[in-house]
Amino acid sequence: MEKKSRILIVGGTGKLGFEIAKASLRSSHPTFALIRDESFTDLHKSHKLQTLSDSGATLLKGSLEDETRLIEAIKQVDVVICAVSSKQVLLQKLLISAIKQAGCVKKFIPSEFGVDPCKTRISGLDHNFYARKAEIRCLVEAEGIPYTYICCNFFMSYLLPSIVQPGLKSPPRDKVKIFGDKNAKGVFMKESDVASFTISAVDDPRTLNKVLHLRPRGNVYSMNELVEIWESKIGKKLEKIYVPEEELLKKIKETPYPDNMDMVFIYSAFVKGDHTYFDIESSGGVDGTKLYPHLKYTTINLY
Repeated sequence: MEKKSRILIVGGTGKLGFEIAKASLRSSHPTFALIRDESFTDLHKSHKLQTLSDSGATLLKGSLEDETRLIEAIKQVDVVICAVSSKQVLLQKLLISAIKQAGCVKKFIPSEFGVDPCKTRISGLDHNFYARKAEIRCLVEAEGIPYTYICCNFFMSYLLPSIVQPGLKSPPRDKVKIFGDKNAKGVFMKESDVASFTISAVDDPRTLNKVLHLRPRGNVYSMNELVEIWESKIGKKLEKIYVPEEELLKKIKETPYPDNMDMVFIYSAFVKGDHTYFDIESSGGVDGTKLYPHLKYTTINLY
């Protein structure tokens, strides 16, 4: 049996990072988590850390600002997975430097886990949200670090609970806004499922220096289709208010940042079709559903 890679997870107390750590442990990878000192005294995070420790993870003190500890941690592993929040994406620059200096990492999975930042077509509306991720890609490749990028588009915990209605926390029961031409399709993935696909890609040579895209069947729907699924659940037709592209763009520009970002992401997915307009293989990527057909995942209908 082939030896499992030793994995270091940065951001292991976050929502996705915690799921990745658990998936790594379930798959019997020797699992290490880089943990900031203050996380050990944070009640919510310390509970997660106890769970990981009890499951066999090795907790290493360090942060993305401490290069010495970063290098010490990286020298103990084969693979580094970073799952920090989008606000911390550029902090990965020191991590990349540490990986280069350590010289032992056979794969780096940086913090992307959203829409492919090199495929968006939203004309600078995102306040450099995707440009920062693309900058990290360029740095990884310039340093010659082996990588896999994971693009899962939307998490199910984001926008789906409201059926893509900005400002709502739960699905509408009477009226629903439908953006764009109604036909562009968005993709939603549950965090725990993204974690399973990520860990499956760790030791897979087919994902080396590739973008792994996740578009599982049952998780790719237009706004019209999402509304139809919800109507079938509640046994009721909703009044539909159609919002054309020009109106949504006007609203985005009138709403101050960061309050307009939900609408920016809706525009990207359900107007421009940034999740699905390109073919995965011909763009040079690999399709996670085809690589790992055995993996079970939560569909939108089930969610």
